[in-house]
Amino acid sequence: QVQLVQSGGGSVQAGGSLTLSCAASEHFESMGWFRQIPGKEREGVAGLGYDGRTAYTDSVKGRFTIYKDTKGTLLLQMNSLKPEDTAIYYCAADRLRLFGTQRLRAPDYHLWGQGTQVTVAS
Repeated sequence: QVQLVQSGGGSVQAGGSLTLSCAASEHFESMGWFRQIPGKEREGVAGLGYDGRTAYTDSVKGRFTIYKDTKGTLLLQMNSLKPEDTAIYYCAADRLRLFGTQRLRAPDYHLWGQGTQVTVAS
């Protein structure tokens, strides 16, 4: 069964760090991290393409890093966290190659992780 299994997340004080992990059951050309607050649309946070290129939403540039470890697990390192980063975070993947801002568009991904809560206290 094709699936994405997330781990990590939790609660942290503002200025702290967290790392999210996403283990995929197979290789995907495109992977990304999204977040959602109740009542709002899912927002693209970071995307990683087949070519290793990354894309970030402006609010996390310089603070978040998306990458894969040696086992192919997708990670999101989140530093200098702010209360406005509080959300449910989702891992996403697609077999197609996505380019540029596509990597931050939720409709372009067809497989999703189960979501994990990140709470940043002020």
